[in-house]
Amino acid sequence: MRRHLRASLWILCLATMAFSILAAVNTSPKPTLTSAFSGKAGTTAVKANKTTGELLPMVINTWNFTAANVLAWRILKQSKGGLRQTRNAVVEGCSKCEKLQCDRTVGYGGSPDELGETTLDAMVMDGATMDVGAVAGLRRIKDAIKVARHVLEHTQHTMLVGDAASAFANAMGFESESLVTPESKDMWLQWTAENCQPNFWKNVHPDPKVSCGPYKPRPTPLTRWKEDRARNEYEIGRKNHDTIGMIAIDVESNIHAGTSTNGARHKIPGRVGDSPIPGAGAYADNEVGAAVATGDGDVMMRFLPSLLAVETMRAGKPPAEAAQEGLRRILKHHKDFMGALIAVDRLGNYGAACYGLAEFPFMVSSPAGADGPTRLETVKCIGGQDKVNIVAL
Repeated sequence: MRRHLRASLWILCLATMAFSILAAVNTSPKPTLTSAFSGKAGTTAVKANKTTGELLPMVINTWNFTAANVLAWRILKQSKGGLRQTRNAVVEGCSKCEKLQCDRTVGYGGSPDELGETTLDAMVMDGATMDVGAVAGLRRIKDAIKVARHVLEHTQHTMLVGDAASAFANAMGFESESLVTPESKDMWLQWTAENCQPNFWKNVHPDPKVSCGPYKPRPTPLTRWKEDRARNEYEIGRKNHDTIGMIAIDVESNIHAGTSTNGARHKIPGRVGDSPIPGAGAYADNEVGAAVATGDGDVMMRFLPSLLAVETMRAGKPPAEAAQEGLRRILKHHKDFMGALIAVDRLGNYGAACYGLAEFPFMVSSPAGADGPTRLETVKCIGGQDKVNIVAL
C-alpha cells in the first residue's frame, strides 16, 4: 500500500514539474522581427516589443529624399488606408521626386544618354494582387510614375517601352515636352568634349577608353573577349546612377512599392536598368512584405535582389538579414558594384544593407519615431567579402 502511495506521489510531483515548465514556455513573450541595420551607424531603431499598431502605417524610401517621404506619409494618413491610399502614397511620393529632380537622378533634366537625351524608367507594384505597371525608356513625358500607374490600371500589360510608351501616355492625357534642360545639355557637351569618358562600351573599336563612337565590334574570337575595364572605373555612384524606391504599408498591411529614375548617366541609348523590372527594382507581397533596390542597375537586375529579399523574409528571416542576402548573391559574382537594399516585413519591421559606399541614408515615416513620425536613418555599408560572410549559394 505504502509502495503504491509513494509511486503515486512521485508521478504527481513529476507531472507538476512538467506543467510548470510548459507554462513558463507558453507565457514567454513571442519574438518579433527586428532590424539590426535600421538605425544610425547600424544601431537598432525598431524595438522588438513594438506592436503592429505602433509600427504601421509606414512609408520608407531610398536616400534622403525627404519631401517625397513627407508627401507620401501625409497621403497615407488621410484615411484609414486601403489599396487606394498606399498606391496614391507611392505614386505621389515618387512623382514629387520627379518634379524636384532629386539628385538629378530622378525625373527630367538628368543623366543624359550618349545622344544627350534624358529618358525615364518607373514602376508601381500592388502587393495585394501582384499586378505591376511599368514604363522604360520613356521619352518626352515627365510623369513617369503616373504613366506606370496608368499601365497598371488601364492595360493588361506589365510594361510599355520607348516611343510606344510615350504614345500611350499621350492617349492617357499626358503632354509631350522636352526632358532636356540647360544643365543636362551642358553635362552632355562636357562629356563629348572629354572624348566620351566614361562610357559603357567594351570589345569595340575605336578604343572606347580614349575615343567617342560610332563603334564597331572588335574582330576577336568570342573565346578571347574580355572586359576592357572594371565596372568601378565608370565611377558609378548615387549622383549618376540612382533611383527613388518607395514602400507604403497601411494599418491593414496593404502594400505598394514603386520606383522612378532617369537611369545611368551617359548610357547607351535604349538601355534599361533595374528600376522598372519587377523583383529587381522593387517587389511587394502583402503576405510577406516588400523590398526596393538602388545602385548599379545593370548588375543588380541580373539577380532580382528585391524578390530575393522578400522570399528570404518569407522563409522566416528578419528584414536586415533579407537585405544582406540580396547583396550576398550579387557579391558572389561582382565585387566592384555599388548598391543598397531596403526590406520591410508586413508588420512594419525594416532593415537595410549596402555595398560600395561608406553608408546608405534612407527616409522612414511611421508612428515608431521617437522625435516625430519622419526621420532620416543610415546604415553602415558592408566593407567586403569577409564582412558579408559570402557562402556558396
